Amino acid sequence: MMLIQYFPTNTKFPFMRFRRWSFPCSAAMSVLAVLLYFFVGMNFGIDFKGGTLVEMQAKGQRANAASLRERADALGFGEVEVQQFGDGREVSIRVELQPGGEQGQQAVVQKMREAFSGDYDFRRVEVVGPRVSGELVQSGTLGVLLSLVAILAYLWFRFEWQFAIGAIVATLHDIVLTIGFFGLTQIEFNMTSMAAILTIIGYSLNDTVVVYDRIRETMRKYKRLSVGDLLDKAMNDTLTRTIVTGVSTGLALLSLAFFGGEVLKSFTYAMLFGLVVGTYSSVFIAAPILIYLGLKQGAEAPASVAERGLAQPAE
Repeated sequence: MMLIQYFPTNTKFPFMRFRRWSFPCSAAMSVLAVLLYFFVGMNFGIDFKGGTLVEMQAKGQRANAASLRERADALGFGEVEVQQFGDGREVSIRVELQPGGEQGQQAVVQKMREAFSGDYDFRRVEVVGPRVSGELVQSGTLGVLLSLVAILAYLWFRFEWQFAIGAIVATLHDIVLTIGFFGLTQIEFNMTSMAAILTIIGYSLNDTVVVYDRIRETMRKYKRLSVGDLLDKAMNDTLTRTIVTGVSTGLALLSLAFFGGEVLKSFTYAMLFGLVVGTYSSVFIAAPILIYLGLKQGAEAPASVAERGLAQPAE
């Protein structure tokens, strides 16, 4: 509660005026994200393309990534990716999928233990086959699609159809831009990244529903306001809540970014990006799109007698 007093209240920002540039800007960014996905691609992790991941910790001084890469290449595994993280003693080695199925992957692990166990402690070993990686892709995609269908059904029942479509457009906007973020930064896309996308959907949806609920309340209170002024008032009424929620969530994510290590990197960075994009879409996409969808005063069901007694303008 103490944090709220440091943020402005009773603001009167004309949010709806910005829709003239927010929609073209979002459309351009979405097109760029799609182009990045098809022409650059994402850096799929071992969860999705199969292979072997080994994380090791140097027993002595800092790990020498260049030397490790040369030694790993000499083992004849083909493409090998070496990354150093943490305090410099931790290192991860990713090896592409080898022929021979599970036995081929186990042979990779055995050779690496023989080559590096003298200087490194093996902390984590993961082997993912092509069948498992394909199932993970299908399950992850299905999970995202089912969540969107559930969102649409709930909002259509809870609000009017304009609100349901607006929330879906805003959510798809967040997903597309997040995928573009992975394509641009080439941060590894793995199962924690999929968890981040689902979390972004939930965060964005929660923010959008809060805004929509205030819009509905404002429509019942102020019958003579135009739709644009009504949306502006609802946005300003929820602005402090939006800022406080965003700042507190951002601080938690920043701590994970600095201290979470390499394992949480894809999740944390995606969440930080999704936090900004989700807040932006709730204010500049989900709300103003109601105007283009033809939302009018009186579209909501009439308030009950008890609600009408409490719905007098408090100005």
